[in-house]
Formats: sequence, C-alpha cells, structure tokens
Amino acid sequence: MVDYVYGPGRTHLFVPGPVNIPDPVIRAMNRQNEDYRSPAVPALTKVLLEDVKKIFKTTTGTPLMIPTTGTGAWESALINTLSSGDRVVSFLIGQFSLLWIDQQRRLGFDVDAVESEWGQGADLAALERRLRDDAPRHAIKAVAIVHNETATGVTNDLAAVRALLDKHAHPALLLVDGVSSICALDFRMDEWGVDVALTGSQKALSMPTGMGIVCASPRALEASKTARSVRVFFDWKD
Repeated sequence: MVDYVYGPGRTHLFVPGPVNIPDPVIRAMNRQNEDYRSPAVPALTKVLLEDVKKIFKTTTGTPLMIPTTGTGAWESALINTLSSGDRVVSFLIGQFSLLWIDQQRRLGFDVDAVESEWGQGADLAALERRLRDDAPRHAIKAVAIVHNETATGVTNDLAAVRALLDKHAHPALLLVDGVSSICALDFRMDEWGVDVALTGSQKALSMPTGMGIVCASPRALEASKTARSVRVFFDWKD
C-alpha cells in the first residue's frame, strides 16, 4: 500500500463534480470560524438566502441551506413533502436516478419507477398514461425527476413535465434533482412549476462539497404541514 503524499500545485478534475474550486473561493475560506451566536451570522445568512433564489430563478420559493450532500438534499425533499406509503412516479435513466429511487423505496414510499434505456431521457408518454389513469383518484402524490442525469449527460425537459401535469389538472408535486444542472444549465423554478428543487455546492457552484441547497415552493411548504414522514435533522420547520 502506498501512502498518500500531498503534492503542491493544482489537481485537474475532468468530472462533473466535485469540480476544481476557484482560487477566489479558496482564499475566501482562509479565515477563522464565526461564532454562530454572533450578529454577523444572521446578517450574512439573510443575504445568502435571498441571493440563492437567483440560481433557481424563483421569487416565491423558500431556500434552505443544509450541511449535507446531494443525497441528504434528496431526503429533505422527500420526507418534508410526503408520507410513508405515498405513491411516487420516478424516472430511472441512469446511476443517480437509480440511487434516488433506491432512497425513495427505503424511506417507505410506493415508487412507480419508469425505466428508460440509459442514455435516453424520461419516458413522458408513460407519465401521461399514468396521469390519465390516475384521474380522478389522484393517488400519485409526487413526480420525481433528475433534471440532468450526471451519469449519462441526458437533460430532461421539465417544462414538458409541468405541461403534462397541468394538462391533466393533476396536483402531484414536482420534485427535481438539479445537482448537476442548476447554475450549469437553464433552470426556471417558477416558470416550470417546480415544487422542490435541489442542488449541491460541489457542482456548478464550484465550492467544496458539503452544502445541500433546497428550494421549496409555497405548495411544497403547505404539503410539509401535513406530511407524516419521520424527520428530525432535515425538518424544514426547524
């Protein structure tokens, strides 16, 4: 076994993330911790929470910054809006959507996984059939979709997903993994009617890994009031 030896200079990462951290970000990190009871902390976070809305293109969404990874942001989106046993339509188109579906099942949701060949996008014709067949019961409580599947580079059409939900007047929440898309691709939370969008600090934001950023629409916040999933660390109310 060869011990890891730190070498000076820049490591060039040619992956979707974690990305190389720009020098100005590294320099900004070179400071002592702030006392979290200091008046500087709420002053800083208030500005950050307002500014972070811009990356989602929302004026109505409520952003939450959580010390976690994208996986934690996934969990936050699910357990704050859904109850155990709720039916979720989720698209399996690559490794990260596969992992999100696995998490959904392990959290106790009734997952209807719509699978496409990897390298293809979400099967929206299958979604339309499910939405049509679900009327008027509306047993489907959420549609979960990865905007850009990191493993294959395929980007899904969120506007088309919203159009189908609207066409069938379906109240299901639209939950979107934007980990590798937000700040890298066009993302319009309000325009596309996304109810929960999430990303991570280590991708297009070009920061260190460890911050999950979630944005919840007013509908999602309303759903969180009645969702019965067990939650503690990720509880939006806290």
